[in-house]
Amino acid sequence: MGHTVLAINPGSTSTKIALYEDETLVFFEQAEHSEEDFAAYTEILDQLDFRLEVIRTTLNKHQISLSTLTAVVGRGGLLPPVHAGGYLVNEPLKHMILSGMLSPHASNLGALLADQIAAPLGIPAYIYDSVSSHEFREIAMITGIPEFLRHSLCHVLNSKAMGRKVAEKHGRRYEDLNLIVAHLGGGISIGVHEKGKIVDAIGDDSGPFSPERTGSLPLLYIVDLCYSGQYTKREMVRKIRGMGGIKAHLGTHDCRKVEKMIAEGNKKAKLIYEAEAYQIAKGIGELAPVLNGNIDYIILTGGIAYSEMMTGMIAERVKYIAPVEIMPGEVEMEALAFGALRILRGEEFPSIYPD
Repeated sequence: MGHTVLAINPGSTSTKIALYEDETLVFFEQAEHSEEDFAAYTEILDQLDFRLEVIRTTLNKHQISLSTLTAVVGRGGLLPPVHAGGYLVNEPLKHMILSGMLSPHASNLGALLADQIAAPLGIPAYIYDSVSSHEFREIAMITGIPEFLRHSLCHVLNSKAMGRKVAEKHGRRYEDLNLIVAHLGGGISIGVHEKGKIVDAIGDDSGPFSPERTGSLPLLYIVDLCYSGQYTKREMVRKIRGMGGIKAHLGTHDCRKVEKMIAEGNKKAKLIYEAEAYQIAKGIGELAPVLNGNIDYIILTGGIAYSEMMTGMIAERVKYIAPVEIMPGEVEMEALAFGALRILRGEEFPSIYPD
């Protein structure tokens, strides 16, 4: 029996909606949201009904009957550390999201939106490969501050999906490969995938700077800024995430504009762009010893991976470690739907929160 899966991916400025009949995409839409759309909402969780109406309107436009759905899957948010793979959306999971304890992020709405559609139909709602999926070894969690442990926060959904695609390309199983996957987007994260598990990673605030994030910085410098009296906590977070990186240097986070500046002879733009590639390559090199250099492939993915200039600069520095595979863009909607399909077919089993 076939399955019809609705996938929902809420982002800060969009809601992505896709419908799959088994592995076949029926439709995909990305509803863009303006600042005015959210002006009336104090908190991200307040956007739930607005986004739900957007999804229902989209389904009506495509003349999709809800009765045809087998399951609904949403993007996993910034939950406390959870297992990779799928989770059934249950009351404890919803309670954790609604508690206000999570870092505010639009992805937190994924589980709630999926549940709102699935529950009245009596079908399962899932999340899959949450941002906070945690597969680190114990040694990777240790820091120099005993009361603080490192946990995984990276682009799990797209990174694992691209790992599966590279494995398929080479006639191998993702679970049999050792990979380093660098997701290059508005934020940059780099993960070590050992036989299907992300055993260590550099998050988007602890590694290379990106188009709009500062990446890692000397801690004492940050301490000085925080206690300087010049910034509130909100302003500091915004300075680090949203107003940092290439945007802080060049006034834009659009890499296409940066490359145009370089083509027009802008030496500063060239230096900053090369510095980003340099730091990404350093991050990849930093993680290679985790598996004693036993790496099958290095994968460069995400929106910036469309740039031949950027991927070429990175590959030149890291190709000695392993062959470099360029997998531009993201396949998050497919990854969500295919994850749900594996659960529905009994190929995987969903975790139950809390576990």
